[in-house]
Amino acid sequence: MNHYSYPYLNRRFSVYAKNGMVATTHPLATDAGIEVMKQGGNAMDAAIATAATLTVVEPTSNGIGGDAFMIAWMNGRLHGMNASGRSPGMLNMEAIKQKGFDEMPKFGWLPVNVPGVPKAWASLVNDFGNLTLKEVLAPAIRAAREGFAITPVVAKYWQAAYQNYSRQVEQFEEIKPWLEVFGTATAGEIKTLPHHADTLEEIAETDAKSVYEGGLAERIIKYSDETGGLLTHEDLRNFEVEYVDPISMSYKGHEIHEIPPNGQGITALMALGMLKNDTFGALDERTYHHQIEAIKQAFADTTTYVADPAHMKTKVSDLLDEKYLEQRRSEITEQAELREHGDLPEGGTIYLATADKEGNMVSYIQSNYMGFGSGVVIPETGLALHNRGHNFSMDETHANYVGGGKKPFHTIIPGFITKAGRPVGPFGVMGAFMQPQGHLQVAMNLIDYGMNPQSALDAPRWQFKSGMDIDVEDRFDADHARALARRGHKISVNLEPNSFGRGQVIIRGEDGALIGGTESRTDGSISIY
Repeated sequence: MNHYSYPYLNRRFSVYAKNGMVATTHPLATDAGIEVMKQGGNAMDAAIATAATLTVVEPTSNGIGGDAFMIAWMNGRLHGMNASGRSPGMLNMEAIKQKGFDEMPKFGWLPVNVPGVPKAWASLVNDFGNLTLKEVLAPAIRAAREGFAITPVVAKYWQAAYQNYSRQVEQFEEIKPWLEVFGTATAGEIKTLPHHADTLEEIAETDAKSVYEGGLAERIIKYSDETGGLLTHEDLRNFEVEYVDPISMSYKGHEIHEIPPNGQGITALMALGMLKNDTFGALDERTYHHQIEAIKQAFADTTTYVADPAHMKTKVSDLLDEKYLEQRRSEITEQAELREHGDLPEGGTIYLATADKEGNMVSYIQSNYMGFGSGVVIPETGLALHNRGHNFSMDETHANYVGGGKKPFHTIIPGFITKAGRPVGPFGVMGAFMQPQGHLQVAMNLIDYGMNPQSALDAPRWQFKSGMDIDVEDRFDADHARALARRGHKISVNLEPNSFGRGQVIIRGEDGALIGGTESRTDGSISIY
């Protein structure tokens, strides 16, 4: 059986529901969210049940040892959360050079920051949920213990990770347990992750405290000490989930909300702010051109100025200032132009959206950054640690310069839309620096072009890479691509659909029905209640 051949045109419709909805990249994860809703859980309980299950069934994009962000409409108002971890206190350029590197590696202990996911789960369930963490994590524990079927997209990235870490293990001996714990996977294979189940149970029993000051913390630091890591007990104990006020941009009668820095959600808001006074006709090459140039302008700023808020030299309010964005918009002409910006690396992430009958709606995202992350897996735990520290700058004059106890520039961003003070719904597009580009395109599809959630996600996407280089999907209209090339864009057709991000959208219709779309470029799934 060919798991990757679908030669015939197929079309998904938006899904409609009354009581509850969960949209993710994996059917088993969506079912986990609906399962806890049926047990009396709300949208937040469903989000965490789903997120935990995704660490089991899609570990190629996220894990227990990753970071998380959230925007949610809960109990009648908007809330934001930043659960990204800080770097080890002992991390600095001298420590990097002492280990034989001139820049931050992608693998091993050096790019590992404190994991934020477990404490995020516990905090969100305790502060907003109806159930206990033990009840919410039960579906994930069951999937890890009893086994699950590997889906085609997960299998593809799992095999790529195995090959990648196999090549790196000679230089980074600390990643050897990854090969033993996760191994290889093929589409249709039934996989069990017993150590992962044990760790989830310990997180559930201790309300996540074990990761930061208990038995799991002991294991993490023991392995760090044995294999050259910089993490300490103090680093783990000092971690706190931060509740933050989302930052926003008014756009054509709607408010688009993102998490403030250290995340890159401000990139999407800046681009939307530049285009808010434009009137676009058809979704054609003129619209695409202005979207691309606005994103390039925004990236030029955010990759320069955005960092840990405590170290930023530029105010968020200045970057979102209306007059400043008008000035940036005036610099966009009818031709493509080169904009200065930082490096835009690749990454892997999961995004999910949930909604319940009480009016609560959750936009949630978590990630190990590059696939499984650093490759460091704590033995006999299944706990894979992320490599978010790779995003630190090596330029000592940069706000995002590498250092101890800092949060790096972060790529993962949940989005949320409101109108006239009422929730429209959560939306997001995962995938490293594709994320703000996806947010811009999906938000405009919904607002400017009145698309339903599924069509807003299915619409052909472009992606700014660097310089004048723009990738477009093979489904992108060829005439539009040629017209963009005539404007000066260097257009390439990218045949890998997952390069253009993977999104979910749930909106609440005027009559109260929940309307959802899920990503057709991967194993996307919606479950309803």
